[in-house]
Amino acid sequence: MIIHVIVVSNGGMMRKKSFVCPECGSDKFYKDPKRGELVCAKCGLVIEEGMADLTQDWRAFDSEQKEKRARTGAPLTHRRHDKGLSTEIGKGPTELFKVPAKKRSQFFRIRKWQKRLLTSKDRNLSFALGELQRLVSYLGLPRTLHEEVAKLYEKALEKGLVRGRSIESIIAALVYSLCREYGTPRTLTEISQASGIEKRELGRTYRYISRKLNMRILPAKAFSYIPRFASMLGLSDKIQVRATEILKKSKKKDVISGKGPCGCAAAAIYIASVLEGERKTQREVADVVGVTEVTIRNRYKEMAEALGIDEEVEKKAKEDENAKKNKRKRR
Repeated sequence: MIIHVIVVSNGGMMRKKSFVCPECGSDKFYKDPKRGELVCAKCGLVIEEGMADLTQDWRAFDSEQKEKRARTGAPLTHRRHDKGLSTEIGKGPTELFKVPAKKRSQFFRIRKWQKRLLTSKDRNLSFALGELQRLVSYLGLPRTLHEEVAKLYEKALEKGLVRGRSIESIIAALVYSLCREYGTPRTLTEISQASGIEKRELGRTYRYISRKLNMRILPAKAFSYIPRFASMLGLSDKIQVRATEILKKSKKKDVISGKGPCGCAAAAIYIASVLEGERKTQREVADVVGVTEVTIRNRYKEMAEALGIDEEVEKKAKEDENAKKNKRKRR
């Protein structure tokens, strides 16, 4: 390993200092882990010997050995109200029967008092993070987003923003906002269905939390919806690529500015499916995306006319309909 600087002690203080070999003046060194030496890479002079080995003093050849021999616990996480540090007396009710009969009443009493001694903040966090875990699992969101929402909720709790509002609405609003920030947006309808909170209440809470926590969330882009909507419709990768190209060209033509991103994404997917021979009806797309057929029709006509492919799309759509009718007649 080549080293350009080393750390030296100066009156008890540790600082970085440029270092060169006293023999040849080279500033390139390497560490010999077997001998514990720092050696000049040019002339081979031993600069330092008897270096401390800071790596672990044990080896593991499988996951079971690693788990048994490790002396540290799991990493800290905001996804648990205690950051994963606290301990619990007994893993569950079944542990009671492993205790001698004379000690069972004491064991039960200690478990009960451990739960009672939790602070109101811990109880609130415990419930809220359980709800967050359910939402993240239901919506299929990444772990990084899960961690960030947990941090923001704890910050909102410390500022007193949760008081007077339901925990579920705060969690749902934070999930909705961070989904957009992380480029995996979910619609208000999806969040509302997953959390059981009305869309109006969800929107109100989202605006309140964003203002109080100084969160500047940019509007979701139509491109972000393409992969998920195409996957839900069972379309191939080439449809996603074509739909993305259509959106990029439409953006250059200034057709989709100011329009709802879900409607634009749905229209682009519809056009791409028709042109690539994997046509989905406007109703099928609308049911999956959560917008009306009228919205898809309007966006599709605007985009197709701007790109000059309206006649081609209509021609292929009619050919596909006729082919389906012929198949039905043959049956």
